[in-house]
Amino acid sequence: MDFLKSAVASAIAKGSSFPYSLGDRVDISDSIWTLHNATKREDGSSCSIFTFDIAANKSRLPLAKNAVRKSRTLRHPGVIKVLDTIETESNIYIVTERVIPLSWHVKRRSLSEEISKWGLHTVATTLKFINEDAASVHGVVRASSVYANESGEWKLGGFDVLSSMNDEEAVIYTYGSLVPDAARYTPPEVVKSGWDIIKRHPLTAIDAYGLGILIYEVYNGNFTGGDQVGKTTNIPPTMHQSYKRLCTANPKLRLSPAHFVEQGKKTGGFFQTPLIRLTDDIESLGLKTESEREEFINELHNLSDDFPEDFFKLKVLPELLKSVEFGGGGPKVLSALLKIGAKLSQDEYNSKLTPVIVRLFGNPDRALRVCLLDNLPLMIDNLPQKIVNDKIFPQMTSGFTDIAPVVREQTVKAVLVIIVKLSDRTINGELLKFLARTANDDQPGIRTNTTICLGKIAKNLGQGSRSKVLIAAFTRSLRDPFVHARNAGLLALGATIEFFTDEDCAGKVLPALCPSLLDKEKFVRDQANKTFDLYLQRIRKVGSNMADTALPPSSSSPDTTKDAARIGTSNDKSWAGWAISSFTNKITAANGEIQPTTNGAKPAEAEPARPASVPRITKPSPLAKETLRPAAQPLNRSLSEQPALISPEEDELDDVYDAWGAMDDDEDGQGQSKDDNPFSPAATTASSTSFAPAAPKSAPVPYDDGGEPDFAGWLAAQSKTKKPLPKGLNKTTSNTSVSRTASRSNSSKPKTVTAAPAKKIDTKPKDEEVDDDWGDAWD
Repeated sequence: MDFLKSAVASAIAKGSSFPYSLGDRVDISDSIWTLHNATKREDGSSCSIFTFDIAANKSRLPLAKNAVRKSRTLRHPGVIKVLDTIETESNIYIVTERVIPLSWHVKRRSLSEEISKWGLHTVATTLKFINEDAASVHGVVRASSVYANESGEWKLGGFDVLSSMNDEEAVIYTYGSLVPDAARYTPPEVVKSGWDIIKRHPLTAIDAYGLGILIYEVYNGNFTGGDQVGKTTNIPPTMHQSYKRLCTANPKLRLSPAHFVEQGKKTGGFFQTPLIRLTDDIESLGLKTESEREEFINELHNLSDDFPEDFFKLKVLPELLKSVEFGGGGPKVLSALLKIGAKLSQDEYNSKLTPVIVRLFGNPDRALRVCLLDNLPLMIDNLPQKIVNDKIFPQMTSGFTDIAPVVREQTVKAVLVIIVKLSDRTINGELLKFLARTANDDQPGIRTNTTICLGKIAKNLGQGSRSKVLIAAFTRSLRDPFVHARNAGLLALGATIEFFTDEDCAGKVLPALCPSLLDKEKFVRDQANKTFDLYLQRIRKVGSNMADTALPPSSSSPDTTKDAARIGTSNDKSWAGWAISSFTNKITAANGEIQPTTNGAKPAEAEPARPASVPRITKPSPLAKETLRPAAQPLNRSLSEQPALISPEEDELDDVYDAWGAMDDDEDGQGQSKDDNPFSPAATTASSTSFAPAAPKSAPVPYDDGGEPDFAGWLAAQSKTKKPLPKGLNKTTSNTSVSRTASRSNSSKPKTVTAAPAKKIDTKPKDEEVDDDWGDAWD
């Protein structure tokens, strides 16, 4: 039969003229109505529809008509909100807000004590309104007459026999006994004398008795009969006395619903709970004073998580939004609002909270801005990336330059939260510009927090500018006068080592860390040592895997050992060893060979070998005191290819002496003319590889790659001077270099002009040919 009723009702509801679409049927007991979930066709909003089948319940039709009439006229927050009523020849429909029967929770005993008190307070307050303000009697107060709406609030329904006591022919007198299961819930005086007895007893007696039964059902799950009335099983102790007075058998002694509420609201009473106080105050939040609003918010923070979330979403949240945006609710109200908003779904958040949050970020109130920044972690996951990047962040940027330090500091801290929703262009553009300003802030705490912020967002920065920005920021913080800023820079460098190249670590970071090793503060020095060791270990590990040299391999030559012994190389590990190798390579690269002369003289057999700078001692020259300056001729002979010193010991000593003496007589005091530097660009190409005298500046002699020296021309030029040639030039030898003589003042011993001594030679290589950057670090 129930199935047929539902099928008929659904068929009617599907008619084109019916403005609602019926959905699932909701099971309710002890009622003349069937309940369906439904939606409004016009806008798709949810609702519930109570349906009464006239043909199947014709005897109870007066109850249904009474319920429709009372539903239209009775308005109270504790009463089910009626949206529409429709009457046809076969059915009566009452369209209400979406509700579910309270009996579902009662049977499952799923109600917490806090919610139970909250709901009973709502029902008792509604009955007070019906009895006192409407001068009416509900008549059937029980769990099956109470419903919970979408926000979790308890709503009173079941107005089948609701009657005004001013009506002499009220429905309750005639049809009260037709209510389903009336015998189980009827008060004892009605069972004894009928419904007319209501007129001779207090108006509140019937509903007070029903309220007592409802209390028992809420805490025990089911009510079986009159023998359970007044039992205090599972009922809170603070409610025992008032509950017993509701259920007393004498109707004149029963506590009215109004007095029951009054007893519960006393100090320490059973209705003194945060949730009930919140319900009483929420609708007047915008009218409260600052102290009252603060008290309200404190109560809101004390609410536990087992309170009805839907109530906060649908009732508390809208009131908080209005108070914050228009009523000056302040930061505390905003904090409570965001705490509730964290429990919203994504769609609910975007529709209810996101627009308000965007507007609040543009509010000039600094306290509100700081509160928004503090609570950003609660809202960031629900905010779309486009909204954050395009609308919220541009309004946040004013905080980086705000005159209030607390706003600047909180803005820097908020970067860690908001960066996950910013685009790469925004991060590496605007954000870094603003962080560069706060890194130079006059407040040391803000500078320190900026360093910490950069260290934590390093992974979000673009690879192209990341290392440059981080090194510049962190090394700058190492010089900060604020001790914690220096420590933060050290910690940040240690945390971001993975983002730097090996060259950056060795060339930029390690040199910047060195001064911190002697910081005046011990804890900074300790941290500097830790960070320094971290980078040094990395550099050592990289260095151990590098090749021994990057120079190209040199060709093996028999003269290599001889040249190395003569000039010295970088392989010499002693303190006096040569520190350079590029100059040695340049000298040894100039290879040449002196050709025999044309006079037929035999080479090496004519006389013993001697150093190139030593003149013949056996035949002293009569012109030894005169200085000769013949035209220089390139001999195409490398300094490194000079014969080994194999002359007698006294000759070797004389040669060394002559070399030092000749250099003492040069113009620049270094054994050579100031314009005749053997390491100058001109000398290295020609004269630096020969011991021949230099040509005059006005007539430079080009270098001869392989030609034989023009001794004939030189001798002819000397004959015109009418001076006899030194005997050393009358013979040609093949195993020695051509000597040049110079006069020494106050001495008849000839000496040879040789290259400058090693101690005074400027060993700086030519810039255009040798550039090994050896001395850059010392500049």
